Amino acid sequence: MAPMDLPTRKKRVVITGIGAVTPCGIGVQTLWDNLIAGRSGIRKITQINTDDFPCKIGGEIADFEVDAFMDRKEARRNDRYTHFAMGAAKLALEDAKLDLEKVNKDRFGVLIGSGIGGITTYEEQAKRLFVEKAKKASPFMIPSLISNMAGGVVAIEIGAKGPNFGVVSACSTGSHALGESFKILRDNEADLMLTGGAEGSISLLGYAGFCAMKAMSTSFNDEPSRASRPFDKERDGFVMSEGAGLLLLETLEHAQQRGAPIYCELVGYATTCDAYHPTAPEMSGRGLATAMSLALERSGVATKEVDYINAHGTSTYYNDKVETIAIKDVFGPEDASNLNISSTKSMTGHLLGAAGGVEAAVCAKAIREGVIPPTINYEYPDPECDLDYTPNSKREAPVNVALSTNLGFGGHNTALVLKAL
Repeated sequence: MAPMDLPTRKKRVVITGIGAVTPCGIGVQTLWDNLIAGRSGIRKITQINTDDFPCKIGGEIADFEVDAFMDRKEARRNDRYTHFAMGAAKLALEDAKLDLEKVNKDRFGVLIGSGIGGITTYEEQAKRLFVEKAKKASPFMIPSLISNMAGGVVAIEIGAKGPNFGVVSACSTGSHALGESFKILRDNEADLMLTGGAEGSISLLGYAGFCAMKAMSTSFNDEPSRASRPFDKERDGFVMSEGAGLLLLETLEHAQQRGAPIYCELVGYATTCDAYHPTAPEMSGRGLATAMSLALERSGVATKEVDYINAHGTSTYYNDKVETIAIKDVFGPEDASNLNISSTKSMTGHLLGAAGGVEAAVCAKAIREGVIPPTINYEYPDPECDLDYTPNSKREAPVNVALSTNLGFGGHNTALVLKAL
């Protein structure tokens, strides 16, 4: 075998920085404090007029100041989802205590996904052309609305010249981005990857589309904080949110060499497809169960070692039922009943393509802090969702291994395994 054909030793991958821009707070510590306190970030929507929509609430980020993270001129050229990505990127780098001047930029990659991309840009430009009859579109329209641009803009800002592309898989996007970045680092194709997801879909088009599907909660418009209620019998749909969740991943060797703070290790990733229906999960839960089983197998972690599952838990009837079935399938009914499970979407709402990044960050914090965040609004037990979802209050418990799951339209299933170092 020629030297160039020798197999490369697989690298270990760790999380060293977290950047969060969410309805429950900007910055990982603010997010975490609100989650373990059971505080909801769901409010009445103010960005758009919801008079014509049955859902009037969402996870809107009212206190995000783009000028704090991005040049004002550049901000005007980019969509809201890219603003969130830049904010989360800089927060993650700050959290990781990374000196950009001491990094090999050729081995620093950026992989940021978005489930929808620049929908507000699309909406604004369509109105300009078709309603206002403007003769020209903005020259920034196309680069602003495409779903890979957040990763490109962030890479330009920080000078990262390593692997860079986007992932689009609806609500699995953030998890897929993390998993693909994990593989890049594991195979020694980079030293660092800034990765996760960003979404800015609170728009007329976004609400019109999801409301037409009857996918969103409509029963709690007068009590927004009660609307997202995963696994509860009274759940009636998801609550749309916006924001970004980005993590800085590094090879363990690189992180140790620079004395980086380490949250935990990312040890497993798997993805499957239901191949069943564009929007509905396959009711046996087989696709998600297979993804979880493969992720655990590839990480060398036994089911009995899992301490916490941050569930996809969207607060929709079929998702929560199917996810419960899948967990029982993988762990067995008895062991599944003893697992700590929660859906932090009960507080953040559903950040769509950004959900996977935010929820992996929650798992990393749970491992570091030894605390399970709750599933709030769990008031009426559902016989079809009968596991321990950490109802309404946090739980102090050692977390050595955490599992994060996400599903997406198209039948995508993704699982990530995180472990204490």
